[in-house]
Amino acid sequence: MSKRTITVIPGDGIGPSIIDAALKILDKAGCDFEYEFADAGLAALEKHGELLPQRTLDLIEKNKITLKGPLTTPVGEGFTSINVSLRKKFGLYANVRPVLSFKGTQARYENIDIITIRENTEGMYSGIGQKVSEDGNTAEATSVITKQGAEQITTFAYELARKEGRKKVTIVHKANIMKSTSGLFLKTAREVSLRYPDIKTEEMIVDATCMKLVMNPENFDVIVTTNLFGDILSDLCAGLVGGLGMAPGANIGKDAAIFEAVHGSAPDIAGKNLANPTSVILASVQMLEYLGMQDKAAQVRQAVSAVIAEGDRTTADLGGTHGTTDFTQAVLDRL
Repeated sequence: MSKRTITVIPGDGIGPSIIDAALKILDKAGCDFEYEFADAGLAALEKHGELLPQRTLDLIEKNKITLKGPLTTPVGEGFTSINVSLRKKFGLYANVRPVLSFKGTQARYENIDIITIRENTEGMYSGIGQKVSEDGNTAEATSVITKQGAEQITTFAYELARKEGRKKVTIVHKANIMKSTSGLFLKTAREVSLRYPDIKTEEMIVDATCMKLVMNPENFDVIVTTNLFGDILSDLCAGLVGGLGMAPGANIGKDAAIFEAVHGSAPDIAGKNLANPTSVILASVQMLEYLGMQDKAAQVRQAVSAVIAEGDRTTADLGGTHGTTDFTQAVLDRL
C-alpha cells in the first residue's frame, strides 16, 4: 500500500519551525506520510519572484491534502491575500475553526468546546466591486451571497454536527439590517435546518452572539455564519481558550483541504526558538481526523494536552520559560 503524500507549505516567519515540530510529531505518532514541500508567501517571493508559484498550486492540486504554516501577504503593495487566493482557486468553501479548553493555559474560561464554521468564498471577502472615488472621499465594496453558497455551508455544518454527535447549531446573521444578503443566508439556513430534526437550531444576530460568547460561551456548540462574521467570531472564540496559539483551522472543499495555523507569521520572534507550535499541531490533528485517522489524532491531542496541563517545557504564552524545540520534545516524549 502506497504512503499518503501531504503537501507541506512551511510559510514565513515562525512557520518553518512550527511546521517542523508538527511533522516530527506526526512521524513519531506513526502516521507514515510522505511530504512534498512547497513555497508560498514572502519566502516564495524572495526565491521565485511570486507569492504563490505554479509549482505550489500543482502540488496542492496533486496531493489534495496540505499542511500550511502562516503566510505573509505584503500590505499596501497591491498583492491579493494568499489565503483568499487559495480558497478561491481550490473551492475551499468551508473554514472550520474548533476551539477546545486545555487545562494549564492562561485562558479565562474552562470547558469550552465550540466549532465555528465560516463560509469561505463569498460575502464581503469576495473582492467584488472594490473601488475608491477619484477624490478619495468615497469607498465601496460589494457583498455577494448566493443561495448555493449558503446551502453548501449550512449543510456542511449540520453534517459535521451530526457526525460528531453535536447537539446544536447556531445560525449567526444580521438579517434585521442586511435584509438582502444576510436575509438570504438566514432563509436558506432555515430551509437546511429542517432536514436535521435531530439537531437543535437557534438563530442569533451577530452582535448579540459576540456578547453571549463572552458571557456564557458554554452555551454554544456549532456556529455557522458568513465570511466576515465568521472571521471575527472565530478569533473571539480563540480568545476564550487562550488565543490564536491554541486555535487550528481547516479550509475544506470538495476535492482539496488545507490545514493551517491561524495566527500570523510573527517575524519578530522568527528564528529565536520561542514560538508555541500548538496551533499547527492541532491543525495536523484536524488533518488526521479528516483522513479518518481518529486514533492517531486522539494520541497527538492527548500528548499536547498532557504537556500543557503539567506545564512541562511550555512556552511563554502558556506560562512557561521554554521554546519551540523543548515543547515539541515534551510532546514527543509522551508519544
